[in-house]
Amino acid sequence: MPMLTLADLGVLRGVEVERDADGEVVVASITPTYTGCPAMATMRDDLVHRLRDAGFDRVEVRVVLDPPWSSDWISERGRAALRAAGLSAPGPAPRRPGPVLLTLGPPRPAPPCPRCGSAATRLTSEFGATACKALYRCTACLEPFEHVKEI
Repeated sequence: MPMLTLADLGVLRGVEVERDADGEVVVASITPTYTGCPAMATMRDDLVHRLRDAGFDRVEVRVVLDPPWSSDWISERGRAALRAAGLSAPGPAPRRPGPVLLTLGPPRPAPPCPRCGSAATRLTSEFGATACKALYRCTACLEPFEHVKEI
């Protein structure tokens, strides 16, 4: 999602300068949005390139899995950028104390249309262009849209 920075997406956990026997190394920590996210390699490579372009010769990217990423970590600026790009931003992530129950119906209420704001939307497919997005259609303006899933 090119309209978001890694910080806006909540994937960038931190950036530190560490010292070792060879000098200083910039260490960036990132968390995948979900296990097996195919964008992790691209995010890592973009981060390395940006830090090297900023003048840091030695860069290391660490993947941090605990705590797991949550869609609650998307910044307000990131949510606004998603809406401006025609994507429905996720609502609050579900809180699940104890075991996660298997349900066979839609696990969340339909999001409002990011184009016209109508609440009259229908799920078209649980999976969009990526596994972290679902496809919806607005029954008011008839436009299809992607919704970033709550995780």
